[in-house]
Amino acid sequence: MKKLKWTSLVFILLCLFFLAILWYADFIVTKRAENRTSYKIDNLPTMNTGLLLGTSKYLKSGYPNLYFSYRIEAATELFKAGKIRNIIISGDNGRSSYDEPTDMKNELIKNGVDSNHIYLDYAGFRTFDSVVRVKEIFGQDSVLFISQKFHNERAVYIADQLGITAYGYNAKDVAKLFGIKTKIREKFARVKVILDFMIGTKPKFLGEKVKIE
Repeated sequence: MKKLKWTSLVFILLCLFFLAILWYADFIVTKRAENRTSYKIDNLPTMNTGLLLGTSKYLKSGYPNLYFSYRIEAATELFKAGKIRNIIISGDNGRSSYDEPTDMKNELIKNGVDSNHIYLDYAGFRTFDSVVRVKEIFGQDSVLFISQKFHNERAVYIADQLGITAYGYNAKDVAKLFGIKTKIREKFARVKVILDFMIGTKPKFLGEKVKIE
C-alpha cells in the first residue's frame, strides 16, 4: 500500500512538473512577443520583407484549410498596403506531391501580388528553420511575420534569439472548435523551441544564399 501511495505521489509530481514547463514556455514566448504582433496594419512598421509562414492548402479530410486562406489574405493586405516590398514564403516541400510555398505563391498571384516580389523557401520544415533561414539564406535582419497570432508570437521569440528585428501581422484565427488541435500542439512547440536554443539545434538544410533587393 505504501509503495502504491509513493508511486502515485511521484506520478502527480511529474505531472505538475510537466505542466509547469508548459506554462513557463507559453509565458516566456507570449511575454517576449508582447506588443510586437497586431491585427491592425497601421500598428506595424513598414519593412522590406514579410515572411509568410507556410501551411497546407487542404486538410487531411480534403476540406480547405482556413489557416492557409487567412494567411494569404493577410499577406495580400500587407503587400497592397505598402507595408512590405517583398514576400518570402517559407514552407514544407519535403516530397514532390506536397508543396506549401508554391501553393501559397499561386494564391498570392491570383490576389494581385506581383510575382517579381515573391521568393520561395522550400526548406521551411519548421518555424525554427524558416526564421533561421530568413537571416542566413535570405540575408534579412528585420522581418514582418505573417501567420496567426499564436504562430507569430513563437516566430518573434525565435527571431529575438537570433538578433532579428521582428514583428507579426496576425491573420484571422480559426474558430476555437476547429483549431483546438493546433492550439494544443502550439503549447508543445513552445517548449520545443526553448529546448532548441538550449541544445543548439540547427536547421535541417541551409544551402546557397538568395539575394533580395
